Amino acid sequence: MRKVRLADKLAEFSDYWRPRIVGQLNGQDVKLVKLQGDFIWHQHAAEDEMFLVLEGTLRMQYRDVTGNESEIEIGKGEFVIVPRGVEHRPSAPDEVHVLLFEPAGTLNTGNVRHALTVDEPEKSLAP
Repeated sequence: MRKVRLADKLAEFSDYWRPRIVGQLNGQDVKLVKLQGDFIWHQHAAEDEMFLVLEGTLRMQYRDVTGNESEIEIGKGEFVIVPRGVEHRPSAPDEVHVLLFEPAGTLNTGNVRHALTVDEPEKSLAP
C-alpha cells in the first residue's frame, strides 16, 4: 500500500490537458490533470468518465441526441459523471485541478484524434 498526496502530485507539472496516472484500481486509472481554456468536442463509445474538481470551476458542455447543447458548472468538491456516448467538451476559463476516474486505456480525446490527444499518459505513481 502507498499513500498519494494530491498536492505533491499536482506540483510536479504545470501543463494543461495532459493527464497523469497517479493510481490504478480494478481496471481503472486514477488521473490528475490541470485544465485551462476549451478542450475539444468528443465522446467515448465504451467508457464513462468521472471528473472530480479539486480546485477551481469546471464547465462541462454536452450535446443531447438531438444536438442541443447544454452546460453545467462543477465546483471544488463536486463531480460529474459523463456517460459513455455523450458528446462533451470540458472548459475552464481559469486553471482547474481535476481528478479523473476512467477505465485504463481511455483516450483523453475519445473518438477524435487531435494535437491534444495523449496516447500514453505519464505515470506518476508513488514509490
